[in-house]
Amino acid sequence: MAVKLGKYGIWRGAAGLTPELAAEVEKLGYGAIWIGGSPPADLTLAESLLDATSTIAVATGIVNMWTADAKTVGASYHRITAKHPDRFLLGVGVGHPEATAEYQKPYDKIVSYLDELDEAGVPVEGRALAALGPKVLELSAERTAGAHPYLTTPDHTRQARELLGPDVLLAPEHKVVLETDAALAREIARPPINMPYLNLRNYVNNLRRLGWDESEIADGGSDRLIDALGLHGDARTIARGLNAHLEAGADHVCLHNLPDDADPLPTYRALAEALF
Repeated sequence: MAVKLGKYGIWRGAAGLTPELAAEVEKLGYGAIWIGGSPPADLTLAESLLDATSTIAVATGIVNMWTADAKTVGASYHRITAKHPDRFLLGVGVGHPEATAEYQKPYDKIVSYLDELDEAGVPVEGRALAALGPKVLELSAERTAGAHPYLTTPDHTRQARELLGPDVLLAPEHKVVLETDAALAREIARPPINMPYLNLRNYVNNLRRLGWDESEIADGGSDRLIDALGLHGDARTIARGLNAHLEAGADHVCLHNLPDDADPLPTYRALAEALF
């Protein structure tokens, strides 16, 4: 893959990303900025982040196949990569059924969308696929540079690596709360994990595959589940949790600071000191 993501990146919703923040993240040594949510097909935010920086990669996590026309996305990809070669990774995915009224046969939608990206000339090595279950993970290896799993644990990373093989990108997202008070950290992490993710069947099904039972998923998630999905502690403790993904076979880990509406730079700075 031509795009170099480094070992660690940051994942943040599109509304919370600015060119100024991108420049600060690059200075801290992170390898990539992942644009969370469903950025529109014109990908202007990605372009503005790349314009404001010089070396860091930018990836989408993810462009939603139901809302972003593949032909437009392809044209945007070529516009961006012509201007910033080897610095943009197009992450795409189908999102979740509950958010899309016309959501039917998601696997078929993924295949047809990737076919359209092929027609638009978006290279396999320039795109990644949101993937959790075995079937879509396998497709990510066949049709893209690799997988971008969301809301996972190192156990999922280990299983994904075994399925993908050694030469496919694996770049999981993991939520973090820079807080040593466990009760307070859970108060911060539980709401955005529970709503919507513990009420969406693709994420719940993935947790079941990982061995979590219904009692731990229900009612906002057990403390053990919230601790697993939202790493908390001091910077070194969180860094160890992120490193566990690399030890399990990830190529790159993108940290997602919680709460989403807080200034992320204190966390980014503290973790940069522990990670780099």
